[in-house]
Amino acid sequence: MKAIQLTAPSLTAFRPTELPQPQAGRGEVLLRLRAATLNFLDVAIATGNFAGAAFPLIPVADGAGEVAALGDGVSGLTVGDRVIPHFMPNWQGGAITPHNVGAMRGVTLPGSLAEYVVVPAASLVALPAHLDFVQGAALPIAATTAWNAVRSAPVRPGSVVLLLGTGGVSLFALQFAKASGATVILASSSDDKLERARQLGADHLINYRATPAWDGEVLKLTGGRGADLVVETVGGATIVRSLNAAAVGGTVFTVGFVGGTAASIDLLPVIVKALRIVGNNTGCVADLAQAAQAIAAHGIVPVIDRVFSIDDTAEAYAQLAAGGRHFGKLAIAH
Repeated sequence: MKAIQLTAPSLTAFRPTELPQPQAGRGEVLLRLRAATLNFLDVAIATGNFAGAAFPLIPVADGAGEVAALGDGVSGLTVGDRVIPHFMPNWQGGAITPHNVGAMRGVTLPGSLAEYVVVPAASLVALPAHLDFVQGAALPIAATTAWNAVRSAPVRPGSVVLLLGTGGVSLFALQFAKASGATVILASSSDDKLERARQLGADHLINYRATPAWDGEVLKLTGGRGADLVVETVGGATIVRSLNAAAVGGTVFTVGFVGGTAASIDLLPVIVKALRIVGNNTGCVADLAQAAQAIAAHGIVPVIDRVFSIDDTAEAYAQLAAGGRHFGKLAIAH
């Protein structure tokens, strides 16, 4: 089968190759992959900034495809079913454990830049009928993370949700929050992206280059109250302002590290406002299934910025690594 291998931690180390087609064992499914989407995780692996990867590897955690063959003992699936494989196939449900997150597609397991891959049948979720393969490939990490973000606080009509940037997690969180009836504030450095976010339902927009003290603007927009939920997708560079922008009793859901992982914070606002700071490592298969069900129920369509050919994998990675250029997800079609 045709595949792309990442032979070293470098954005120039992608190599097309031919590999033996894998065979599904007991409890497993052979997938014909049709599309993949990139996450910052993939760039971190390709630049040597994520531990655990052994090179060469077949990269990209997220993908979507169709069932090509069933291993022994598999029921509830048929050849041709359109499905999404979970990023961490060992994590079916329940609490996070080292075992659950020890196996990761595109890191310690073959990823999505191959014609075929074998995965546990229990790690598959049905692709919502209204989505194509490219759109479905956006769900495993970004939609699951955004779903868990919106569920981490009691988001309902009247709630205020603050989102940073216009990457995949932020835009899924925007769509889930609006489906829950919340008011959404979104910050970006681009007026064009802010306008596109408005078209997706964002209620208040902040250009953080024009307004560097964007946390103060959030407080102003909310009459001093702040946001009930802040989805912190940047990291060390913004966490202090995110804590300041949160409401009393609010939740700061931390998922991103594009702005670094180190930060110095004053604990007093956390204590006085009784804030909940919630870390997240995507979620389990059951979380992905719930996110997909919500997407199907509300007719949500993932935002895809651009689709690259698999032959242009290096260009897709370079686009994501450059930062700030995309709106939504970057995809790679097989």
